Amino acid sequence: MFYSIRHITRFRYSQPVHESVMELRMQPRSEGPQALRNFQITSNPRAQLYAYTDYLGNAVYHFNVLRAHEELRIDVQAVVEVTPRPAVPQAADALEWQRYNPYNLTDDHFDLMEPSKFAQPSQALRAFALAHDLVEPQSDPLSALRRLSTSIHDAFEYEVGVTQVHSPIDHALAEKRGVCQDFAHIMIAVARGWGIPTRYVSGYLHHRRKGQDRSGEDATHAWVEAYLPSLGWIGLDPTNDIEAGDRHIRVAVGRDYADVPPTRGTYKGEAESELAIAVNVDPTQAPLRHEEFLRVTRPLKPTPPSATAAERLYHQQQQQQQ
Repeated sequence: MFYSIRHITRFRYSQPVHESVMELRMQPRSEGPQALRNFQITSNPRAQLYAYTDYLGNAVYHFNVLRAHEELRIDVQAVVEVTPRPAVPQAADALEWQRYNPYNLTDDHFDLMEPSKFAQPSQALRAFALAHDLVEPQSDPLSALRRLSTSIHDAFEYEVGVTQVHSPIDHALAEKRGVCQDFAHIMIAVARGWGIPTRYVSGYLHHRRKGQDRSGEDATHAWVEAYLPSLGWIGLDPTNDIEAGDRHIRVAVGRDYADVPPTRGTYKGEAESELAIAVNVDPTQAPLRHEEFLRVTRPLKPTPPSATAAERLYHQQQQQQQ
């Protein structure tokens, strides 16, 4: 399956600002069953893009807009190929809990077992776990994670605007409402309390099942990946109570949202800002290879027998420059 993604972000300012500094984590990852086939970023005003890979393996782009502007628009387009993932068993074996030991885990795994900025234990989290019999896992890790995902899905309503991007999980726990970011953080906090390395995944969801997914079609998405030593990373989407599959397109992974916001930046000026976002994910045809775009406009001609090697080289160079 190939997906075409377009993600537009627009910042408007109440009066001209004099400088914008922006960092982007919007390039889909290319690993495992997912391969990035095409990607481009354009900004208006135009700016020089710089890129690096962070310690979590996410592609990060950053740029500065130095001249005065009243609007900043970022247009990201990508084509991603997703192949079917191996089937996940119904349950892990009885020894899986014992495999969470220093022989099977690395420093990176242990880092994902600790509290983080948005996935921290609290009184409200403990009350939720007690109410749903989630203080201790009742079965093997995989079955326990599936039950946790279902519990979160059933206990919370999906509603935009109840929480904000920097809201702690206690806000969603109190309101019993929230969005995918909140549900992912709650699941991460509970699973880490069980001793399971768990990470936050930001990306996109193709809404093939119209009206059956709770998350919005015109927004980014977030879900969870948990590590099982015998199975590797398993993706679970508590917002929709499904496993992450070929409709989920991974962009970035981190301890929580603080590690992977699609955009993060600042500007210089006294203006207020307005943010608008549009996301579109559609199936598409396989992208053409670069060679298939080429059209021969001047075919090769036989080289005259009398031409010397130097003359032939000069002739070829001239043809390339025309």
